Amino acid sequence: MSRAEHQAQHGGAGMSRVLVLNCGSSSVKYRLYDGDEIRDKGTVERIGEPGGGPADHETAVRDILGRLDLAGLVAVGHRVVHGGRRFAEPVLIDDAVLAAIRDLVPLAPLHNPANLAGIEVARAALPDVPQVGVFDTAFHHTMPEAAEVYAIDRDTAQRYGIRRYGFHGTSHAYVSRRTAELLDRPYHELNTITLHLGNGASACAVAGGRSLATSMGMSPLQGLVMGTRSGDLDPAVIFHLRREGGLSVDEIDDLLNHRSGLLGLTGANDMREVLQRRADGDPAAALAFDVYCRRITGYVGAYYALLGRVDAITFTAGVGEHAAPVRAAALAGLERLGIVVDPERNAGSGDRVISPPGAEVAVCVIGTDEEREIARTARDLAATAR
Repeated sequence: MSRAEHQAQHGGAGMSRVLVLNCGSSSVKYRLYDGDEIRDKGTVERIGEPGGGPADHETAVRDILGRLDLAGLVAVGHRVVHGGRRFAEPVLIDDAVLAAIRDLVPLAPLHNPANLAGIEVARAALPDVPQVGVFDTAFHHTMPEAAEVYAIDRDTAQRYGIRRYGFHGTSHAYVSRRTAELLDRPYHELNTITLHLGNGASACAVAGGRSLATSMGMSPLQGLVMGTRSGDLDPAVIFHLRREGGLSVDEIDDLLNHRSGLLGLTGANDMREVLQRRADGDPAAALAFDVYCRRITGYVGAYYALLGRVDAITFTAGVGEHAAPVRAAALAGLERLGIVVDPERNAGSGDRVISPPGAEVAVCVIGTDEEREIARTARDLAATAR
């Protein structure tokens, strides 16, 4: 049923409804918003896995669309992981945009194909509803060129699109803006270091609402230690594994992306399990915790230097929101920079400030909400198309 038919049948009910589709490599997360209220939500997991969920993303999205009440839908917002240099802001999706996203698959081979599948199914099922692409990389287009360029041969880099793109941009944008609201400060005046710590993890230096630097690079592999990814690594390790270990390129790719990070160090990629093992005296878990937190500390210090003045440091995502020991350890020893974590506040829950009253740098915990950010963006952009 078209958007016009929905509106005619339902008398304009739900006229601010937006559906958000977040297609991951093996999952689809969806939310249906009516204004700011969530009308329906869910996650379809284990897509394409033997004995698991739906056979593919196309089937999963068709099933989702088939069971939702989409009356009055004004837009569908799609998370797209990689927008390359082409997409510096959200866009209305047409055939040319779809082709451009497809061209970027080599830069995000696990994610962009899943994003494309969701877009194609939604466009076919809802041809009269604006489809909006919101790119993880877009927020970082404000970084200065010196932050984006790798020091390799310039022609080679340009030929193959090698540069820092950054990811988690939708989360960093949402959380940095919510930090300003929490502190009752003007967003355009606030300098914030946001720490998105989930299974994937990244840091971002945000100056007055603009990304100045971020830890992920050409791919989500660079930067912080993650659940299964190594983060920063001497490139010579790759050469050594190839020459001395005889590992293929695909085997090294699998090692660094899927068998490293917390999983590689402890056998568990869930920080909750790592913390429990650490508490039980497991030396491997204790070392993994120290490696994880030390990497965060290094980025906080580096971004403090780049920003020159830091008003807030904000933790978000699964580990950032729920692992009090990580927050405390990651910022320990930074008192001379005005960064202090109050133990009692740190042990609380919900969006809050966890630094002591009057601290020079506010340390905050804020729940990220990428889907809400996508819905807001999609609704605003679709309004311009009507």
